[in-house]
Amino acid sequence: MQLVKLYQQFLNGLKVLEGLAPLALRLYLAPVLMQAGYNKLSNFSDTAAWFGNPDWGLGLPFPELMVALAAGTEFFGGALLIIGLGTRLVAIPLAFTMFVAAFSVHIQNGWLAIADPSSWLANEQVLASAEKLAKAKEILQTHGNYEWLTSSGNLVILNNGIEFAITYLFMLLALIFVGGGRYTSVDYYIAKRNGVTS
Repeated sequence: MQLVKLYQQFLNGLKVLEGLAPLALRLYLAPVLMQAGYNKLSNFSDTAAWFGNPDWGLGLPFPELMVALAAGTEFFGGALLIIGLGTRLVAIPLAFTMFVAAFSVHIQNGWLAIADPSSWLANEQVLASAEKLAKAKEILQTHGNYEWLTSSGNLVILNNGIEFAITYLFMLLALIFVGGGRYTSVDYYIAKRNGVTS
């Protein structure tokens, strides 16, 4: 019984800090999503061409509208996540955007976002990247300033798998269910002022 009592006290203590997890999710996701939206908006024509072209792009209908919706959702939705305003509502179209990105853009590349041939999730494309990366390193070590090029980190090959999009999707699903966070979001204070549980 004493153990149960101690556990309950522990849970009660966590209630004071329960807004930290949603805050961490929001602050992690917001810049990622805003940057993605900004990139689409700043390269609107090129992005629309890629969205619409069936040969070398996604082949989506109404590509300009799709770019505007995706970019607007990411950029403005990300901005709302920072302050925690309309968190649950904003997370729904953002989650949908991540779902579409994962299953229309990234899935053919497998799971891994960064090619790592040693991973048990490596597919043929990732395994083939090891030889390409070794050749790139060899060329750069011979003809480039390799130490300077790698001074900020190792060279990698982008695999562009679904890893990041699915991770962001799951983080957004969590925000749909838990909201913006107790004490850490505008949503909480609006709900408190109106006598609603957030």
